[in-house]
Amino acid sequence: MPRIAREKSKSGIYHVIIRGANRQEIFHDEEDCLTYLRNPKF
Repeated sequence: MPRIAREKSKSGIYHVIIRGANRQEIFHDEEDCLTYLRNPKF
């Protein structure tokens, strides 16, 4: 049975969690993280 869709935020503010499979590290250093933040894919 599919889950119910989330309601859209009226404020437009969302909490986003980014983590790898099995809580694996996805950023190896601060430069990796900053590159990701400067180049959003959404």
